[in-house]
Parts: sequence; C-alpha cells; structure tokens
Amino acid sequence: QVQLVESGGGWVQAGGSLRLSCAASGRALNIYSMGWFRQTPGKEREFVASINWNGASTSYADSVKSRFTISRDNAKNTVFLEMNSLKPEDTAVYYCTKSREYGSTPYRAIEDFDYWGQGTQVIVSS
Repeated sequence: QVQLVESGGGWVQAGGSLRLSCAASGRALNIYSMGWFRQTPGKEREFVASINWNGASTSYADSVKSRFTISRDNAKNTVFLEMNSLKPEDTAVYYCTKSREYGSTPYRAIEDFDYWGQGTQVIVSS
C-alpha cells in the first residue's frame, strides 16, 4: 500500500508562486514515474506534469509549460511542483499520483497512474 500526502497549497494572487510537495510512504517510489493532476468542480481531472523515475525526463501540459516545474527527491521519497506566474485559471485541487508501471517515461494519461493523494487546494485570485 502506498500513501501520498500533498501539501503546500493555499491562496495566492495572480502572478505569485507556490510550491507543492508530495510525500510518499509505504513503498519506495524511486522506480515509478510520478505525476500531478488537477481538478475543478464539474470537470474531469486533468494532467499537469509528470516526471520519470530518475528525474531525467519530464512532461507538462501546454497550459503550464514554462511556468511550472516538477522535480523529485528519491532519497526523501518526495515529489515537488514549483508553480510560478500563477493565473486564476490555475485554481484547482492538485493531486499527486504514482505510475502503475516502471517509470522509464513520464506518463500523461490518467489510466497510467494508480495511487492518488487526497489533494491540496490552490486558489489564485485576480
């Protein structure tokens, strides 16, 4: 069993920054890809960013590319999402997740991930 716990969400004005963290327990994550998704009420959960097992390869949604950076610290079993130049449309609950299979590539499809955290709320005001 894997437990993923997100933190770092909150309220920020447009143009500001936040850093989300995802701490894992129950299993070492250093062979899996990790991802961040987000969801707003009434909408499907959407891909934000992912990173392969050793951090050498990343993938981003077009809407966050050049503003968000995903990284990981395998020694601490933790994944991060640095969010800069935040926009009101970034407002959502952000979820951390691990890949089902060995993480040689940064997966993007929601069905490629299995365990999920409880989410952390990000609110960006204009």
